[in-house]
Amino acid sequence: MMLSINHCQKNNDIPLKLESTLQELKLWQVEIDLSCSGNDVINIFDADPLLPGVICIRESNYVGMISRSNFFDRMSRPYSLGLYSQRPIELLYNQLKQEVLLLEASVSIVTASQKALERSQKSVYEPIVVAAKDGSHGILDFHHLVLANSRIHALTLAQLQQAEENTQIVKTNLRSLEENYSRSLHNDKMSSLGQLVAGVAHEINNPISFIAGNLVHTAEYSQDLLHLINLYQQYYPNPEEEIQTVLQEIDLDFLTADLPNILLSMRVGAKRIQKIVLSLRNFSRLDEAEQKLVDIHEGIDNTLLILQSRLQSKYYQGNSITVVKEYGNLPLVECYPGQLNQVFLHILSNAIDALKQKAQHSQLQVGTFPKLEIHIQTQVSDCKYLTIRITDNGFGIPEKTKKRIFDPFFTTKPVGKGIGMGLSICHQIVVEKHNGELECISTPGKGTELILKLPISNTHKLSSG
Repeated sequence: MMLSINHCQKNNDIPLKLESTLQELKLWQVEIDLSCSGNDVINIFDADPLLPGVICIRESNYVGMISRSNFFDRMSRPYSLGLYSQRPIELLYNQLKQEVLLLEASVSIVTASQKALERSQKSVYEPIVVAAKDGSHGILDFHHLVLANSRIHALTLAQLQQAEENTQIVKTNLRSLEENYSRSLHNDKMSSLGQLVAGVAHEINNPISFIAGNLVHTAEYSQDLLHLINLYQQYYPNPEEEIQTVLQEIDLDFLTADLPNILLSMRVGAKRIQKIVLSLRNFSRLDEAEQKLVDIHEGIDNTLLILQSRLQSKYYQGNSITVVKEYGNLPLVECYPGQLNQVFLHILSNAIDALKQKAQHSQLQVGTFPKLEIHIQTQVSDCKYLTIRITDNGFGIPEKTKKRIFDPFFTTKPVGKGIGMGLSICHQIVVEKHNGELECISTPGKGTELILKLPISNTHKLSSG
C-alpha cells in the first residue's frame, strides 16, 4: 500500500537566516510499504525524475529509506530486474542495507551540512531523512542542502563585511564557513566528475571488449575464406564469365592483400581504446577512502590522457602544447590516489590556461614565438621526499598575486571561468592529507613552477626501466 505523495518545491524561493533549520526546507514526502513490488518503486521514480529516494514503511511505521541511486544501481545488475520487480521491495531493502542519515527537523542547516559531509565517501551524496515532531518523515536532497548552506554562507559573508574585521570570532567563523563550503562544493563537483568518467569508461568497455574478442575469430575466419578462394583458383582456373566479372569488380588481389592489414589496424585501435578506458577508470578513483600503494607516474599519465584534447588544441599558428616528461626511478607511494589525481588535474589545467593566454596574446604580436611547453620532472630528494615539478613557460604570476594563490575563493580568472578553489584544494590535499609540501615559484614573463613534495613512507621500490 503506497501512501500520499507530496512533491518538493524549490528551496531557492524560501527565505533563509543564519540559524535556519531543516524544517524550513521543502522535503519530498513519498512513502511506500515494504510489501509493494519493485515495479511500484520504478513507477514512482519514473513519475518524478528529480525524486532522490522513497521512505520505506511497514504498517504505517517508519523503517528506512531507499535512494534513487542505490535502487537503480542494484536493479541494473544482471538478473536483478527479474528477481525484484514482482517481489516485495522488502527483499531488496534487506539486501541493500543502506546507510541512512536521520536528523531531527530542528537541526540547523549548517550542522546538517557538516554531518552529511562526515559520512563515508560511498554515502556522502545520498539524501538525508528528516524526522518531524509529528512523527512524519521527509527526504532532503543532498544537493539542495548544499545550496541552502551556500546561501547561508553568502548571508554570513555579507554580515561579516559589515562587522568588525579585527575580531578573532569573525575571522574564525569566516574561515570555517569558507572551508566548509569549499569542501562541500568541491566534493560534489569531483564526485560528479568521477561518476561521469567511470560511467563513460564502463559504457565504452563493454562494446570494445566484444569487438576486440571477436576480431580474433574474424581474422581466423577471413584467412579460412581466403584459403578456400585460393584453392578454387588453383583447381578451377577458368571460371564462368560472370564470376570473372565480379572478380574484376571487387579487385580480389587487392582485397586479399588489404584485408589482413585492415584487421590488424582494427586490433591496434581496439587495444588503444582499451588502454584509454583503463586510464579513465584509474583516474575516476575519486571516492577511495583508504590509502593505497600507487605508481605516481601512472596517475600523472592518466591525468594527461584526460586533458589530451586541450593539450592538442591548436593555440597559435597550428602549434599545440608539448609535454616534456623527465621521470625518475620512483618507489610506489602510499597515498590517496584519487585525491592526488585531483591535484595533478588542477595544476595541469592551470598550466594549460596560462599557455593558452600567452598564445592568444602572441597572436597580436609580430616576431618569433616560443613553443608552448609543460615540463614534468619527478625524483627522490634527500631520501625522504618524492618531488614532482610541473613547470610551464607562460607569462608567470606577479608576486602580489602569488602570495594569495592558495587562499580559498581567490582567482584571477574572469567571472564564470573560475571560483578560486583549485589550488586551495591542492594545498589541502598535499599538506593536510599527505603531510607534504606545495610550493609555487614564478618569474613574471618566464613561467611558473609548482613543486610537490610527498614524504616517503611504507614504500616498495619499483623495478628500474
